[in-house]
Amino acid sequence: MLRRQTMAMVFQSFALFPHRSALENAEFGLEVAGMPKGKRVCRAKEALERVGLGNDLHRKPSQLSGGMRQRVGLARALALDPPILLMDEAFSALDPLIRRDMQDLLLDLQKEQQRTVVFVSHDLDEAVRLGDRIALMKEGQMLQCDSAEALLLHPAGDAVSEFFEGVDRASVLNLEAILANQTTESIVAANEEHPNQQRPSLKASTLLSDAIPYIADVNGPVDVINDEDQVIGAVSPQGLLKAIARP
Repeated sequence: MLRRQTMAMVFQSFALFPHRSALENAEFGLEVAGMPKGKRVCRAKEALERVGLGNDLHRKPSQLSGGMRQRVGLARALALDPPILLMDEAFSALDPLIRRDMQDLLLDLQKEQQRTVVFVSHDLDEAVRLGDRIALMKEGQMLQCDSAEALLLHPAGDAVSEFFEGVDRASVLNLEAILANQTTESIVAANEEHPNQQRPSLKASTLLSDAIPYIADVNGPVDVINDEDQVIGAVSPQGLLKAIARP
């Protein structure tokens, strides 16, 4: 009973009923739960609108694109309004562009309403993009569960380090992370350097991928500031190159 009330599963699109419309598929979980027809139709319509299918309620899965079918599957889970969503390789059958669109949609839905999402994926880039915390498993054993930054900068062992070898560090690390990392402390310029010269600044939360072109244009150290606009350090073009280079 607890599982049925607190969890919903997002299946790949082939789990849709081909003889049912998008609306009928989206309301299926509510139908099984015994919700009255009028109420479940309203909930299913609302869920389909949230995933951008408000104008496709009566189309069958065969009349929808792969991405649209996956949105129906997501709407079916959202209609139950569960605090926990289970997503097992939910986007793996989609082509790269549609897959990224679905990732964007999931992130937008999380901004609208926070819930716990357990997302199983074999795509490391997908895990880094979607996960607040990533649990890395091998042969049924949990190797490490941490943020993408921590997994990249402080791997628990060689297996974790090797797994993250191909990750684009610039798309994962922000300025705050490299300032705090002892192995890259050489990139921190002393705040006393050029004391009478006001330097341009970037937020500590800025990803390295966004900071690189800016700092390259400045051609010199840039102050790193926190949310209170206080300077917490500085980075240089050379320091950024060291931070994104593989150790």
